[in-house]
Amino acid sequence: MKVHVGAAATPEEAEAIAKSLAEHLGVDVDVHVGDGETPAASAEAPEPSYPLDDDLGPTDRERDLRAEIDDILQGGPEKYRERLSEQGKLFVRDRLDLWFGGENGTRGAGDASASDGDPAGVKFEDGKFAAFDDWHPNAPADEDGEGNEAGGDRLPGDGLLTGAAEFEGRDVHFMANDFTVKAGSMASKGVEKFLRMQQRALKTGNPVLYLMDSSGGRIDQQTGFFANREGIGKYYYNHSMLSGAVPQICVLYGPCIAGAAYTPVFADFTVMVEGMSAMAIASPRMVEMVTGEEIEMDALGGPRVHAEESGSADLVARDEEHARELVSDLIGYLPDQAGEKPPRRETKPPKFSPDGIDELIPESPNRAYDAHDLLDRIADAESVFELKEGYGPEIVTAFCRIDGRPVGVVANQPTERSGAIFPDAAEKAAEFIWTCDAYEIPLLYLCDTPGFMAGSQVEKDAILEKGKKMIYATSSATVPKQTVVVRKAYGAGIYAMGGPAYDPESVIGLPSGEIGIMGPEAAINAVYARKLAEIDDEEERAAEEERLREEYREGIDVHRMASEVVIDEIVPPSDLRAELAARFDFYEDVRKDLPEKKHGTVL
Repeated sequence: MKVHVGAAATPEEAEAIAKSLAEHLGVDVDVHVGDGETPAASAEAPEPSYPLDDDLGPTDRERDLRAEIDDILQGGPEKYRERLSEQGKLFVRDRLDLWFGGENGTRGAGDASASDGDPAGVKFEDGKFAAFDDWHPNAPADEDGEGNEAGGDRLPGDGLLTGAAEFEGRDVHFMANDFTVKAGSMASKGVEKFLRMQQRALKTGNPVLYLMDSSGGRIDQQTGFFANREGIGKYYYNHSMLSGAVPQICVLYGPCIAGAAYTPVFADFTVMVEGMSAMAIASPRMVEMVTGEEIEMDALGGPRVHAEESGSADLVARDEEHARELVSDLIGYLPDQAGEKPPRRETKPPKFSPDGIDELIPESPNRAYDAHDLLDRIADAESVFELKEGYGPEIVTAFCRIDGRPVGVVANQPTERSGAIFPDAAEKAAEFIWTCDAYEIPLLYLCDTPGFMAGSQVEKDAILEKGKKMIYATSSATVPKQTVVVRKAYGAGIYAMGGPAYDPESVIGLPSGEIGIMGPEAAINAVYARKLAEIDDEEERAAEEERLREEYREGIDVHRMASEVVIDEIVPPSDLRAELAARFDFYEDVRKDLPEKKHGTVL
């Protein structure tokens, strides 16, 4: 080992440094004074303190321990491991191998063999020996004086694995149910492991991955873990404490029923897998007992139900490998913990040129275009990552990168009911905005909406309640916010979509933009209906309607809004991407203070 010290060092000092480093590091050291090419002092590594011919090694005690560990690694009874391939899913330790064993893992679905030890990316596991005395053949005798039979009621790890691992270069905590142990059900020792993992995540500030495959609480063993202060109910307390502190990502690999179903809905992001995932407050059998309704698990709480109707699933994967890919992409937009900036990437040009934005946006406010096509001309190529695509489709919620910077996008979708804001869309947007704000992800609103939907059905579906949540989330978000009036911004839609009153860093308009209490058609009908009805001649009435329409549009045109300084700027559409990149860069460290209070009451 070569070490350079200052030119003023004496030979005695150089010798002392060489000797000290050689002893401390156990390597040969050459010390050079200043830029000298010849060592001023050298020292050899000391001989090891133990004899090189030491023949001591592990005894039967260690070999017995390794045999016990190997047995634990095999999971539950063999008959249950064999069934996994029929279900098209992995044994839990092979699942960890897929997630943490290297690039894309090493095993495929249907391989139910046990891993040979921990995958390379697993740093350590906690609680392998949980419930060991309850099932292992070497366990103490039971009350009748009889021991346990090997291979009988196996409970390795109490059916739950927890530990720490490296995932996509990030340190994470993980938990994973072992479905071969009583269908991944939860009991006292497994609950203790789960709680410890969560509590440690609060201390480390590292993300948490929940790899869920659980049938719920172990009903016949509920004493000692169900209602205790440190029982299963504490899961959700800890979820609440972790919420917004570190990213929590849950992947479902099987039917998660009752208490088990709350972990995915408490998580920041939930991924379900087609053909195997489900979650519900009660099983189909329990539903039939309570209500008389006969229903299959997939229809009760499968991926389609939660991706399109309840909104509880953010993403749906094709299979286990795809689930890992989705989470790999997702975590790239998130920081390790609150207060940190999300990771940036190298800039990529957009998929399509921004020069096409103006032609993409129809002049008529009633003609549709796809918001995804607009994003493809604003965001870095291959960076758009949509969440809850099938739920509340009138609003697109997605992560993307602009000039390498992660951004959360809230965009009205004109192809879906003209981009009107329905209750589900408002709720989806509110939750997305809230999550982006928690993890320091700046927000981009692309506004093109006729406003909140009206009608008896949306009132029953709580349009006012869910609409206020979206407005509240927009109001309370302290991350940098940019709003683009792409085309129509009517009614309270401009409020929810980060309008001028909602403390955005900028509101910029495209030349196609309009801001008004309502659109021209509705306004003319509201204000001039009686006057127009008095005109008997159809052609004259149509001409007057057109004149009034154009007169109204002049009053809500983006040029009028800019003239009155309602908005900050009108931007040539071809320059929109560059304009947004410059503004997000400039306002990166903007400070915003909320009123001093415990918390609001809206959410």
